Amino acid sequence: MEKVREIVREGRRVGKEDPRRVVHAFKVGLALALVSSFYYYQPLYDNFGVNAMWAVMTVVVVFEFSVGATLGKGINRAVATLVAGGLGIGAHHLASLSGPTIEPILLAIFVFVQAALSTFVRFFPRVKARYDYGILIFILTFSLISVSGFREDEILDLAHKRLSTVIMGGVSCVLISIFVCPVWAGQDLHSLIASNLDTLSHFLQEFVEEYFEATDDGDIKEVEKRRKNLERYKSVLNSKSNEETLANFARWEPRHGQFRFRHPWQQYLAVAALLKQCAYRIDALNSYLKSDFQIPKDIKKKLEESLRRMSSESGKSLKEMSISLKKMTKSSSADIHVLNSQSACKTLCTLLKSGILNDVEPLRLISLTTTVSLLIDIVNLTEKISESVHELASAARFKNKMKPTASLKKSDSVSIGRAAVPIKSHDSDDHVVTILCDADVSNTVDQSRGETSVDSCHHVAIKIDDDDLVHEKHEVGEIHAHSCVSCDPSDVLDSSNKRISSSN
Repeated sequence: MEKVREIVREGRRVGKEDPRRVVHAFKVGLALALVSSFYYYQPLYDNFGVNAMWAVMTVVVVFEFSVGATLGKGINRAVATLVAGGLGIGAHHLASLSGPTIEPILLAIFVFVQAALSTFVRFFPRVKARYDYGILIFILTFSLISVSGFREDEILDLAHKRLSTVIMGGVSCVLISIFVCPVWAGQDLHSLIASNLDTLSHFLQEFVEEYFEATDDGDIKEVEKRRKNLERYKSVLNSKSNEETLANFARWEPRHGQFRFRHPWQQYLAVAALLKQCAYRIDALNSYLKSDFQIPKDIKKKLEESLRRMSSESGKSLKEMSISLKKMTKSSSADIHVLNSQSACKTLCTLLKSGILNDVEPLRLISLTTTVSLLIDIVNLTEKISESVHELASAARFKNKMKPTASLKKSDSVSIGRAAVPIKSHDSDDHVVTILCDADVSNTVDQSRGETSVDSCHHVAIKIDDDDLVHEKHEVGEIHAHSCVSCDPSDVLDSSNKRISSSN
């Protein structure tokens, strides 16, 4: 009785995790009940006989959770059955010309050759990714038809019935999968990447609070819950195989919603690869929260403001990208936060070069500069992720969000005074908008060049897509903000090495 209750609890848990699983179970049952009519209905059984069981077998092995997986397997099975059936009949006919003595020998040779070659081809990476199941069915069908033909007189009739039942079973799966509560692999991949962006942004926005306010005071359960919530980023580290599988299935799917047939699924994998690189840095950062060797707060305080801005602005940038991806719109909001994080990064490098950590012990200095270096890497990766998301938005033809006369809100470190309205040019599609910055950012940027100017500014290149202007003249294609601040992690490590060497 206890085991039954445990099974019921497990079933409820699985159903709550994804209610679509319950719907999928009913869909498979519907497909099997439909193709079973070939066996139950006498006129259909008279036409197909025992070969009707192939329709049932096809449903069992072809019907998958998503439309892309079902369609891919169905096409693979149908094409493989057709090609293998034709070759099997040809091999049987060729072997039969040699006489009853040589015929079984030739058939055995044909089966050996095709099985060996097909099995070897299955090791090819591209073939294994998309056509592995089709080649497996090819080997099975060729062998069954060529061998069955040796004892079966009506080989053509056998091949025809088997192919017909396989196609009918596959078509039933595809139609039910598409028209009855469809599950799209492309939509799942899109949502997964957006969710991963949001997960990493959550860590970066919460990291500084844990790092500078690190304490185990209070309710132990609350502390553990907060730490566990902070470690959600680990799901990004283990999502590679799932992402590649979804991208492979999505290529088979027809157009649905805003996802075109040749949607740039490969670009999603490019964004995912950068997210994993960022997640590895975050994993290293997280280890410093749990480390027994903690740096005193008075030492952290020296770099607190810059580190907070770097982490917070990078997190906000990833959050904006996640929102933009979920809504499938082009947005440059994330670029502003990237600029802010790079400005904070430059300020931090200036502080480190000024010798603010000269009185810090070497071991503590190593720990602190390692944390700083990891955050700088994350800032640089955030910029790359932003560029990759922009490429995805352009390739996927996301809707434009920014308007020509839209004004950007004032951020923590950059205030937008005014922006010139882009004017249509006949000579070029690029326009430049001058964005005025406030004194603190201008001084930060200009000091790195050896001069001070309150009137410093950034230039934002606005590229207008002519095709969009034809249909929606009130929208701007895309905005790319190019930062004039950058920071190299090697500067941090070099200053740390010099400090340690001098102490020795």
